[in-house]
Amino acid sequence: MPLSPDEYFAHAIGAADVEGRLPVSRITGMAGWDVFPFDSDGLRTVPFMAPKLPETPRHGEGGIDCRACEVNNEALWSDSNWKLKATGTPSGAPLVMILEPKSHFDFTDLSDDMAGELGRLTVHIARAIESLPHIARAHVYRVGDGGAHLHIFFFARPAGFSQLRGSCFVLWDDLLPLIPVEQRDADALEVATLLSASYGGTVSTTKLSD
Repeated sequence: MPLSPDEYFAHAIGAADVEGRLPVSRITGMAGWDVFPFDSDGLRTVPFMAPKLPETPRHGEGGIDCRACEVNNEALWSDSNWKLKATGTPSGAPLVMILEPKSHFDFTDLSDDMAGELGRLTVHIARAIESLPHIARAHVYRVGDGGAHLHIFFFARPAGFSQLRGSCFVLWDDLLPLIPVEQRDADALEVATLLSASYGGTVSTTKLSD
């Protein structure tokens, strides 16, 4: 039988200390990875909180007051169903881009045809990012806990920095100094141009980010 939220909490809190803090594992957990960005000595987790149901609605739940639905004209690249933009604020990563459907869909709302488009687009965007000479890998993320409008993140991992490989790159992105906006915009425009050439769609240079 699957664990209920309360049973899952009881299972987890049984491994915690008196303050409700789970241990930082140096052997089997992330803190033992060579790419983990923090020294595990003195590192501690926040107290593990009991479940709260129902969960707080995400931004744009049900398409209500959804900002992503209101800014279709601000995409760097777009076609009839999708739009691609760079993040509004430069990041520690050389480039972070976001792919969204123009209409209000969550991930599991997509039709089979839209899902097929998403798969092909994801590959074409990753190819374009990885074609940049200073980029080794395109990391692709979908979480969906903050906004109800589907958004796929593409993080460009710089070449030569094996310390930044893996899922900890999103943590490094917050720690590294911001990339100059001119460089970020040049990379974003190059990706959009390559995507248009390989997949189709239209590039707009009037709005590089939101």
